[in-house]
Amino acid sequence: MITGELKNKIDSLWGIFWTGGLTNPLDVIEQMTYLMFIHDLDATDLRHQKEALMLGLDSKSMFDGEVTINDRVVSKQDLKWSRLGDMEPRQMYDTMANAVFPFIKGLDDGNDSAYSTYMQDAIFKIPTPLMLDKIMTAMNGIYELMEEDKSGDTRGDVYEYLLSKIATAGVNGQFRTPRHIIKMMVELMDPRPDDTICDPAAGTSGFLVEAAEYLKNVKKEDVLFDPENRKHYMNDMFTGFDMDRTMLRIGAMNMMTHGIEHPNIEYRDSLTDQNPDRDKYSLILANPPFKGSLDYDSVSDDLLDTAKTKKTELLFLELFLKMLKKGGRTACIVPDGVLFGSSKAHKAIRKELIENNKLQAVISMPSGVFKPYAGVSTAVLVFNKTGYGGTDKVWFYDMMNDGFSLDDKRSRIEDNDIPDIVERFRNLDKEADRKRTDQSFLVDKEEIVKNDYDLSINKYKEIEYEKVEYEPTSVILGKINDLQTEIEAGLKELEKMLKEQEPGDE
Repeated sequence: MITGELKNKIDSLWGIFWTGGLTNPLDVIEQMTYLMFIHDLDATDLRHQKEALMLGLDSKSMFDGEVTINDRVVSKQDLKWSRLGDMEPRQMYDTMANAVFPFIKGLDDGNDSAYSTYMQDAIFKIPTPLMLDKIMTAMNGIYELMEEDKSGDTRGDVYEYLLSKIATAGVNGQFRTPRHIIKMMVELMDPRPDDTICDPAAGTSGFLVEAAEYLKNVKKEDVLFDPENRKHYMNDMFTGFDMDRTMLRIGAMNMMTHGIEHPNIEYRDSLTDQNPDRDKYSLILANPPFKGSLDYDSVSDDLLDTAKTKKTELLFLELFLKMLKKGGRTACIVPDGVLFGSSKAHKAIRKELIENNKLQAVISMPSGVFKPYAGVSTAVLVFNKTGYGGTDKVWFYDMMNDGFSLDDKRSRIEDNDIPDIVERFRNLDKEADRKRTDQSFLVDKEEIVKNDYDLSINKYKEIEYEKVEYEPTSVILGKINDLQTEIEAGLKELEKMLKEQEPGDE
């Protein structure tokens, strides 16, 4: 959540665009995204140089040497964000429009990557040098505040806040999954160096970025020091689909600034024949759109094999099973209705997960997790594609707190179940003796089948009522009579005192 001074600075920056003539929110977000990317290129390049020096690796800065842009030879050092800030406004504007922008558009030229594809039609729209100077000064102030906040993914929060300014964002489902929830899901899945990871509803690529960061931080030696694994990590490991070109640009830039050289971020409607990927990925991480409804004619035929439905939340579950390799695994967010819906399609998809694959966990989250943008109750499903079954027991966890208040303010609090969720999921063998009154417990497959494949935790959780013993009625009535007698005596004493009071006394 963006609050306080950072929120005010972003609002002020938005106002600079507005007063300068850029009033379309999508245009503002695109231009801000480009400038953030230019800033991050400089910061990321510097970080990579420092990391390489610490690790004793050879590393070349992308800003070394010169580049020819429109028949003009330019020192790459002059294209750095930090160098632009030292220029006077007219020189800054000329360099940005005629050198920096063409430079970033051609960064991945010839590689046919998502970045080069979605930057081809990018246009620099800031109209005047003075406006660019004000914007860059304001953005430097924002970045200073972002550096001071070490509590989470402030950059992602900035994207979320920007998207909240688009009037249609709620309709299009373009709300970012909170970073701490993404991180929890990635930690539950524990990505491996040989994984092929996909998010079929990628948005700003939050899940892919977090998976990349997890591998880089937790399994650095296996990922970055092994030549084959490093090549896989930089080129083939991460794939994301989306139908919004703005999101695709943001997603591709987000991946590149986090060190992925050639991200596979594609324009694709995942639920249609545009998406031929089947039996391809070993890990899917996703928060697909809820409450959508499609025509049968637009849905890929094989997604209707298990259940003929128009509901996107059910179609995506079927899609995940189709896209996964045998043995592949998924952690995805679903609305609570998926867990207990009584329609034929709801029951069919739950039966498919339990009978023909391996459903591992159902983590129910409180309804405030997605506030202030949505109050829907959700859950995280964790399952493996087997094709032959394998569900023995399903682990249920009732998340009460995620480290933030569950109101619209979403202020940070101490109560946080996420560390406990990750620890318990990694040690499910120790959950066997947990009681149904506990926050987490295991449920046998047979019991779930008897309950019509209902996966709502309330179906299995037992509430422990404390027995309260009261005194006998005669004793309580006696105490009431004694109290009444004392009150009457007090009133009589007060009345006596008032009668004895002489006129004029205070």
